[in-house]
Amino acid sequence: MNYILFDETNRQQLFPFTLSRPVCEIRAGILTIKQKWEKHLGENCAYHTAKYLEGKFPPLSIEQSEKSCLYINGAVFPCPELINEIINLLPNTALVKENKIVAVACEAYHQSYDPNNHGFAIVESSSTIQTLQKPWEIFAQNAKNIQDDFVLLTKNRTSAIIDNSNQVINPGNIFIEEGASVHCSILNAAAGPIYIAKDAEVMEGSMIRGPFALGEHSALKMGAKIYGPTTIGPECKVGGEVNNSVIFGYSNKAHDGFLGNSVIGEWCNLGADTNNSNLKNNYGQVKVWDIAKNDWQATGLQFCGLLMGDHSKAGINTMFNTGTVTGFCANIFDGGFPPKYIPSYSWGGHKNAPKFELAKAMEVATRVFERRGLHFNEGDRAIFEYLFEK
Repeated sequence: MNYILFDETNRQQLFPFTLSRPVCEIRAGILTIKQKWEKHLGENCAYHTAKYLEGKFPPLSIEQSEKSCLYINGAVFPCPELINEIINLLPNTALVKENKIVAVACEAYHQSYDPNNHGFAIVESSSTIQTLQKPWEIFAQNAKNIQDDFVLLTKNRTSAIIDNSNQVINPGNIFIEEGASVHCSILNAAAGPIYIAKDAEVMEGSMIRGPFALGEHSALKMGAKIYGPTTIGPECKVGGEVNNSVIFGYSNKAHDGFLGNSVIGEWCNLGADTNNSNLKNNYGQVKVWDIAKNDWQATGLQFCGLLMGDHSKAGINTMFNTGTVTGFCANIFDGGFPPKYIPSYSWGGHKNAPKFELAKAMEVATRVFERRGLHFNEGDRAIFEYLFEK
């Protein structure tokens, strides 16, 4: 059986994070959605996504394509009862919940197959289903997702010993992987779990209130103040004050400054003393830019900060207003508040800013990849070129 995670036709609703990845590669909790499915299923999952992303997120190979297939909605979160429904689907049958396609069982794989328009028999799901539909839901749902992933990752396992130089509250709700370093810090897991991944480091004087997750090879800088529910993905450096935010991975907020109710993509950098507002002066509902509608959209939230697409960077002392959205590879600097919507490849971030030249943007990306021992490949180049031309 092939398991294939597909993007819905409305994937743009998760802008800016789906500019450069399939929906299932969004980090929500400790793991990405794809990693959650693979943990539950015990199988690798393939992608079914936009053509320009396939160089980096490939579809099934010819060798794999002879098996029957289960297409699973990449915006849906797995749970045991839902998985039981999916794996018991009859061939040429679709599982649906409230008119949303959850999964489709097919007898064969077709590279151009559209699971959103299948024409098969319909079975209504009886499971309680959690989905990701809007970008701000990434931080709004983060407490539940950290808790669910914590249970999944730590079941029948024992944490590494917590060093006695730390002050700990509710140690049974803390899991430290082997190779992680945590010293002289406050770990308060009373309100939710704390998960420290392999080879991560919590430097002296850090103060952490769960739910919280720190990814592999990431570091909390000295004196960091973390309010949960917060996730920091792999290969990040984070300092200052962070509240209810998700950083996907390979991004840095290494210095003082406030980040709250925000989502930061991969390969981003927030310069020293960068801050964002997460509450309007009138305490009203926050609106953010909706690229699909080309208009502002109400979030239903009183607290909403910064939504930053991959490869975007902010210079020192940058001030982001409530509900700011940046596209892909924006380079933001200059005085005052930048606009609340900063398009991809902006150079400066201000109104009528010139474009960040494509060749220079890819040169910077190549350098930051090399710093992490990675290679900027043709799949990455295809994404940069497509989004620049788009």
